[in-house]
Amino acid sequence: MSITLINPEGLPQIDVYHQVAVTSGTKTIYVAGQVAWDAEPDLARQTQQAYMNVHTALKGAGASFKDLVKVTLYVVDWTPDKMPDLLKGIENAMSEVGETAKPPATLIGVAALDVPEHLVEIEAVAVI
Repeated sequence: MSITLINPEGLPQIDVYHQVAVTSGTKTIYVAGQVAWDAEPDLARQTQQAYMNVHTALKGAGASFKDLVKVTLYVVDWTPDKMPDLLKGIENAMSEVGETAKPPATLIGVAALDVPEHLVEIEAVAVI
């Protein structure tokens, strides 16, 4: 399996993710949206827990963060001033598992998630 993360010339160079993931593998893993079921109403903590849930799901399928090819983040009432908390949660999760992952990512602001307590939901795709 091989994943090459690239930022092609002509596209913005983003520090927190790559624009494109090129894969060659035999198994694709789709992880359902993950939330923090027992976390406080704190975006950083909920983001960290949701990423840890993604990590657990990937591990159960024989994969890890290094196998991620796409992440989608849904954040309730998104405004750009929430970015530091979101990034803190991601960095804490990566630090906890000792990996760094910067696959292509999409951030979508939403009005609400499944229950009012959830502030962020993260779904992922990996290839092994």
